Amino acid sequence: MKEQAAILEDRLVNFAVRVIKVVEALPDTKAGKHIAGQLVRSGTSPALNYGEAQSAESRGDFLHKMKVCLKELRETLICLKIIERKPMYPRSRLTAILKESDELISIFVKSIHTAEQNKRP
Repeated sequence: MKEQAAILEDRLVNFAVRVIKVVEALPDTKAGKHIAGQLVRSGTSPALNYGEAQSAESRGDFLHKMKVCLKELRETLICLKIIERKPMYPRSRLTAILKESDELISIFVKSIHTAEQNKRP
């Protein structure tokens, strides 16, 4: 289980770095700056919150942190879709990060579901 946690943490850190690269390439416009601010916060938050979840004080605290990660990943996905549809960044360079975002969301949905099932008597 620890190995899986380390792998997921690594994916989240890599995802945050990729998000930062997108943010740094966004146009220097009012919309670009707004989306960049939202994206840098939501796209780096899952890695940070997952680190906190690994040191959770209780199962409830763990679930809360995992749900925060999921919320932030969903917000990040929406920001990336806005960037793609505007377009503010080359679509061909967004494909991989959109896919990773979807995969991470799926992982967190499943992890939260499993944790909630294990919580029940």
